[in-house]
Amino acid sequence: MNFAGLDIRTSDLPSRADGYITKSEKEHVLVLNNQFSIFNYRKAGFTLIELMVVMVIIGLLAALVAPRLMRRADEARVTEAKIQIKNLETALRLYKTDNGVYPSTEQGLEALISPPSVGQIPVNYRDGGYLEKKTLPSDPWGNRYLYVSPGQQGEYDIISLGADGQEGGSGYEADIINWEI
Repeated sequence: MNFAGLDIRTSDLPSRADGYITKSEKEHVLVLNNQFSIFNYRKAGFTLIELMVVMVIIGLLAALVAPRLMRRADEARVTEAKIQIKNLETALRLYKTDNGVYPSTEQGLEALISPPSVGQIPVNYRDGGYLEKKTLPSDPWGNRYLYVSPGQQGEYDIISLGADGQEGGSGYEADIINWEI
């Protein structure tokens, strides 16, 4: 027998002598048929609307979290620049202890890694220089540190031009100067 596209054999139903099925058996077959109907059957998975809602939620979370992460990265760069400036100050103090003077502006921070050949030539220059790595560090934004001697507020200034690489600025683009740390 064929009920609404469902092939039912009488052998699948409780056996009756006359070969007919009862009304309750027919209703049972229709209920089974509706459970497997194309209109009632739903595949496992998500609808397009459900996926769109999830994408919107993820987008909102990313919009809230990303600026905080960027701010943390900027803060870390400023902190790293301050630490590097302090390390350069320590090397400059060692240079002065050995040679009696700080390097001139013309000699620059390069005087910390190799003996200067201009200006006042140091007599007690330390073998290997005054920086452990034997190279001048760049600031966290990839720019060179500026060195001026004499400085505005002391015997020298060490300056990082900040994130923008230009004089002045505010926030994370502000200059970082040794006497402001």
